Amino acid sequence: MDLLLTNIKGLIQTEDEPRKCVKGTYMHELAVLENAFLFIENGKIRDFGLMENAEQHIAQKVDCSGRFVLPTFVDSHTHLVFAATREKEFEMRIKGATYEEIAAAGGGILNSAMRLQQTPENELYESARKRLHEVISLGTGAIEIKSGYGLSLEAELKMLRVIRRLKEKSPIPIKATFLGAHAFPAVFKQHHDRYIGIIIKDMLPQIAEEGLADYMDVFCERNYFSPEETARLLVAGLEHGLKPKIHVNQFSTSGGIKVAVEHKAVSVDHLEVLADEDLEALRGSGTIATLLPSCSFFLGLDYAPARRLMEADVPVALATDYNPGSTPSGNMPFVVSLACLRMKMTPAEAINAATLNGAAALEIQHKVGSISRGKLANVIITRKMDSLAYLPYAFGSGHNTVETVILNGKVWEE
Repeated sequence: MDLLLTNIKGLIQTEDEPRKCVKGTYMHELAVLENAFLFIENGKIRDFGLMENAEQHIAQKVDCSGRFVLPTFVDSHTHLVFAATREKEFEMRIKGATYEEIAAAGGGILNSAMRLQQTPENELYESARKRLHEVISLGTGAIEIKSGYGLSLEAELKMLRVIRRLKEKSPIPIKATFLGAHAFPAVFKQHHDRYIGIIIKDMLPQIAEEGLADYMDVFCERNYFSPEETARLLVAGLEHGLKPKIHVNQFSTSGGIKVAVEHKAVSVDHLEVLADEDLEALRGSGTIATLLPSCSFFLGLDYAPARRLMEADVPVALATDYNPGSTPSGNMPFVVSLACLRMKMTPAEAINAATLNGAAALEIQHKVGSISRGKLANVIITRKMDSLAYLPYAFGSGHNTVETVILNGKVWEE
């Protein structure tokens, strides 16, 4: 049955001419139609406008009086597939250990890799499926999922096959990212070239043959992969059809952003540390800066300088970084709240970053990210609220602000 949403208090992020993304001063602009309708036909947005212009359609009517309707969030950076939580490391941090100290002691990514290697594929799939349904209920309508907790050919393939199964069963679009270069396994700590050789010669050809990934990601950071190693891996990934993305500038700046821009990375993610030369490299590049404020919240790190990036005309996206070590949450409404509270983004800027720009960071802006004719009917109906600013104002209350999630024209019910 088609849907007709009526009496919408505010229809958010409407576009007659779809855009790739928004940046600079345009990030502060958020199109709103007051007292609007939205007509959904065959799972897609067919029409929208003012209630006075609404036509009668044979459709199930949903009265949205007092409620806002906006496109579902696009979470463009997650590690949703993992084997076990890491609350022991959480306690270690409370007692003073840093994220890097925990990693040096055998915790962190290597801990997750060990647990994942021991976990059967079906068990990984079931736990990831539950997490996926959890984030959908909070308003996420498209998502990226990375590998990177395998760190061996067999385990990385296992993760990517789980992601493929999720893609096949999921009601929302999923993009898969190969992150074999997440860390060096302990046995290769002093033999970087050997592990990089395994990624290039063994992992990438198999991943390409099975069509398991859309993107190639590298953790370019001190104690992880150098800019030179990152460049080598990005080139190899592109040769196998995987477009570049990188984790960069989480703890330090080392030239990784320049490498990413030179290799036309779709996005650079984290950016808690940002030098002037990094900003200049990004300016005008087309690479999207994906910021992860809930990671800063959980680890006690500085927050990425969103305002500097926007003032430099760099398109900014927001994502959760959902993972067991540094962000055990996929709550996009909370990410939007943190962006406003800690990065001083306005509600309009944060919503643009969490919807249209997130879609651009996954190159699916033609499908989701705004209210536009022909796009998937993936939308959120809020609870009754006086203004859209209540959504980030009521921080941490995703289920208290998101009343209904519609995916492909159907009300989501787990």
